[in-house]
Parts: sequence; structure tokens; C-alpha cells
Amino acid sequence: ETVRQISLGHASRERTLVLTSSARALTTMEKMQMGDGRRDTQGLMQLVAAHSHSHHIVDMAELTRQAGTIVSAVMLGCIAASGLLPMKREDYEHVLQDGSGSAKASLRGFALGFDAVQAQRTQAQYIEQVLAPKPQAVAPAEKVPALAAEVAQAFPSVLHELIALGHARLVEYQGAGYARLYIERLQRVLQAERSSDPQGTRGWAVTREMARWLALWMAFDDIVRVADLKSRASRWQRVIGEVKAGDADLLKLYDHFKPGVPEFAALLPQGPAQRLLAWDRKRVLAGKTPWALPLKIGTHSVFGMIALRGLASFRWLRPHGSRYATEQQLITQWLDAVVHGTARHWATGHEIALCGRLIKGYGSTNERGKDNLLHVVQHLAPATHFADDVARAAAIAAARQAALSDEAGKALDQTLVQHGVPARPIKAQPIRWVRKPQLKNKIS
Repeated sequence: ETVRQISLGHASRERTLVLTSSARALTTMEKMQMGDGRRDTQGLMQLVAAHSHSHHIVDMAELTRQAGTIVSAVMLGCIAASGLLPMKREDYEHVLQDGSGSAKASLRGFALGFDAVQAQRTQAQYIEQVLAPKPQAVAPAEKVPALAAEVAQAFPSVLHELIALGHARLVEYQGAGYARLYIERLQRVLQAERSSDPQGTRGWAVTREMARWLALWMAFDDIVRVADLKSRASRWQRVIGEVKAGDADLLKLYDHFKPGVPEFAALLPQGPAQRLLAWDRKRVLAGKTPWALPLKIGTHSVFGMIALRGLASFRWLRPHGSRYATEQQLITQWLDAVVHGTARHWATGHEIALCGRLIKGYGSTNERGKDNLLHVVQHLAPATHFADDVARAAAIAAARQAALSDEAGKALDQTLVQHGVPARPIKAQPIRWVRKPQLKNKIS
């Protein structure tokens, strides 16, 4: 009946409070059906919620039976608890009191209806408080670190803030020496950009893009980085704010890890790392799943925090690992392409720099992004069949947009072929054959 009234336009999502009962009788249309014509009760409730500003659904029939009264007493209690009218609970109860037996039953029904709606309102208010962001949970904006004077003098002022952020990130990631390498690489880009745009009429956009994407790539995620981020005090404070934990609450935080052979091999020198990776490849070719170590670490515990901080302390080992060497080699290829492209034609260098957006994520997503970028750098950027550099820059831009629009890479492959370069090579994937269990026929 409530839904029927809503269908007649008697409710508005902007202003109507709906009070209704979950108990219902079948309508005439439901009874007329040849089969089971009952409408789904949950669907009817969703319609009430969708076409009302707020609503309370209470089993008024059950409350009426409990109180031994008539349904209007329960309805009055629901109306009183809704808070829509200015009267207090005592005002309603005073009207119902006359000392008779029926009045006592009406008061019981009124109280049951009032308490049912009040409980729903209290629960809704609690949920709103939980979901509402706490002011103290929002971290204040961090002050942008200042560049050293000699570094600031080497770059246009419009780039200082972005370079300062990248420099600070890499100091935290691997130390001052690694951050100096970042500055040296950016100086190469700036020198190339000055040769093609001496006045900086384009706002030093190539160097600006490289300052952003180069810092992100150089601070690549590995198990050392993940352990460091998950064991920081700032992260613990953020979690406390998100779950609205009070000083008297006991909070337990578990982190799940599943490092595989590539994560462990990343910290080993090239020789041992390659042998370990080869061992895992043989496992996969034999039909086994890649080896991984599932871990559940209680970050709230002393042991869990010590384990994470201990793993984070292996930062010193990172420059000696195989992944560090591989990442630096790939970064150099991209950097050389940007420098060469910018010196020759500004737009070409700018498009190659923007390809840094392809490097994101972790694990296979990160590897796929690097493969896409390097394929563009190795095949599209140096191709000699373009009519001019403008066409080359347009082709690189199209390839980048295709790679970002399609995670599977089909759009990128089509774009590469359209511009006269080969599609990405197909990677071998193992096919596992599983024996189908034989079902025995049972004759009953």
C-alpha cells in the first residue's frame, strides 16, 4: 500500500519522511496471477528508500500483538519518535493516559513503536558519524621542502616545487646520493630542452614531466619499500582515524603479504637472482604455480612491527640487487630517448616524457607498463619512415593514449601496426592440462 501511494506521487525524495510497516497483505494484482505473483518484499523496501528523503520500516503488526492493542497506538509512537513534529514524548503519553486498561495497552504499543523508530534513528546517526571524516584524521598539507641553493640555481623557478618534491622522495627512498642522480638526470633533460626552446616559451614542460615521472620510477616499489610504508607511525595514525578508534579501544591491524620468487630475487645480485628465477620458471613449465610465501603479519604486535622494520632496514641492500640494476638500465633507455627526442624536436621529446605515465602499479601491472613504454621507445621513437617529426610525435601520443585506454594491450598493438612498427611480441604462457575426473554411473 505504501508503494502504491508512492506511485501516485504522494512522496518526494527531497522532503518526505515515510513511516511504514514491513507486515503486508497480498494485493489484488498479486492474487490475480496464475502462479506465484507475490512481489519481492526487499524490492518494495528499496522503492520506498529510493523515493523518500528518509524512511523507517517497522513490523507494526508484530508490535501491536506484543502490546495487545490496536495498530494506531504503535503508529503514533513511530510518528512521535520520527522527530518530525515539535511535541515531546511526554506530551503524547499524557494524552493517552486515562487510567483504563485500554489506555495501558495503548501506552505499551506507543512505547514499542517509539523505541523501534528511535533505535533506527540512533543506528543511522552512528553510521553517519563513522562514515564522516574526522578533522584530525585528515593529514595537514606537508610543507614543500626547499631545494639546495646550487640545485635551485640550475633550474628555472617554475620547476623548483616539483623538483623539490621528487628530490625529497628519493632522499627518503635511497639517500642523498640517489637523489643527486635524479638531479643529474634532470639536468640532461633541461639542457636538451634549452637547445630546442631556449626561451622556455612552453614552460619547460618536458623537464616538468620528467621531474614527476622520473621520481616515481626511480622510487620503484619493492618488498623493502612496502615494509617501510606499512610500518610508519603516520600510517598507524591514519588507520586509527579511518576506523574512528578511541583511546580506550583495542585496535589490531594485520597485513597480508605474498612475496614470490621475483620479490626475493630482486635483492640478490644478478647471478643468484637469475638462478632463482630459472628455478621458478621450471616449476611453472612443469605445471606448478609460481612459488610464493603467504604471510599474515600483525602490525600491531611487537613481533610484527620488528619484522617489518627489519625488512625495511634492508634499504642498503637494494643498490646491489638485480632489480635495481635492471630498473636503472630501463630508466636510462627512456631518459636517452627523451633527451635525444627533445634536442631534435621539442614535441617528440615531450611525448616520450609523457610516456612515463605508463609506469604504475605493482608486480605484473608495473612490468606491463614498462614493456609498453620501452616498445614505444625502441620501435616508434627511432622509426625513420615518418614524413616529419610532427608525425612521429603524433604517433607516440596515439600509442600512449592507446596503452592507457586498454589494459590488455590490443589497442596499443593496433596503433603500433597502423603507424608502421611491429606489435609487441607475444609472451609465452603455460597451458596446464588437468585430468577430468571420471564419473561412475550408479544404477539405482
